[in-house]
Amino acid sequence: MTWFALATRSGADGPRPVIQVGDAFHDLHDAAAAHGFAAVAGDVSAIIRDWDARREPLFALARALEGVSGEMEAPRLAAPFEPRRIFAAASNFIEHAEEMQTKLAAKADSEPYIFLKTIESVVGPDDMVVVPPQVSRPDWEVELGVVLGRAGKSVAVADAHEMIAGYTIVNDVSARDRTRRSDFPFSHDWFRGKSFDSFTPLGPVFVPRDCLGDPHDIRLGLKVNDVVMQDGNTSEMIFNIYEQIAYLSTILELRAGDLIASGTPAGVGMGRGVFLKDGDVMTAWVDGIGSLRNPVSAPHLPKGA
Repeated sequence: MTWFALATRSGADGPRPVIQVGDAFHDLHDAAAAHGFAAVAGDVSAIIRDWDARREPLFALARALEGVSGEMEAPRLAAPFEPRRIFAAASNFIEHAEEMQTKLAAKADSEPYIFLKTIESVVGPDDMVVVPPQVSRPDWEVELGVVLGRAGKSVAVADAHEMIAGYTIVNDVSARDRTRRSDFPFSHDWFRGKSFDSFTPLGPVFVPRDCLGDPHDIRLGLKVNDVVMQDGNTSEMIFNIYEQIAYLSTILELRAGDLIASGTPAGVGMGRGVFLKDGDVMTAWVDGIGSLRNPVSAPHLPKGA
């Protein structure tokens, strides 16, 4: 199996799709034309939304590029694609639920808790996470991002694997002081706490499903200023990825290009009583995908790194 990833390069000539094979980066359009794979052209968002038709030609192109020197040094990357919708799983790791003092029902008596994040909150690698002045306790959450490659309604758990196009990294930045409310009888406000502009760093690349292996045995973590905060494994999920897909598909028809942030392990700032400061740098990582680095701008908060 040839490992490859898709990304979006940002540059003076506008965004361009990139294919990474091993450590080498190639302009996707140029590589496809040179090797006779014109069918893979288009931006990464379009490719993912037409994944079933694009998948085999992309794997063939990756095999043709294996061992070929890259055309560019590590390029400046934007978010790899624009999600159609962003779904996010809350309290999906037991130890994370415990650090948040969340009391969960037994899994047999429960269902996944999924909320939505806005597309406008997405930023790419090395983009600034801007904390607005009304937020005083900004926090981090590394998550495995599951990218869907086909539509489906009422999908069985056993069939959910086939819905997945691939994976990326999501940092579900959270305003802890804005996710709770006392002015309404509803105690949580996930929209207010999770959807500020720039609060969903995404990337650095999109890795096809078959290049990553078992999605329920992947190590992931996050550092703030090179200090390890999170270090977990997707095997610790309460509701696995297939169960999340099946559950969501009972509510609405899932679409190619949808993104699921599948939950975060223990080690968030809220559990430690430590929050992001102005100048901090978050680096989220997932084995088999890479690392996602984002600096923090919060001039109204104490100075960090």
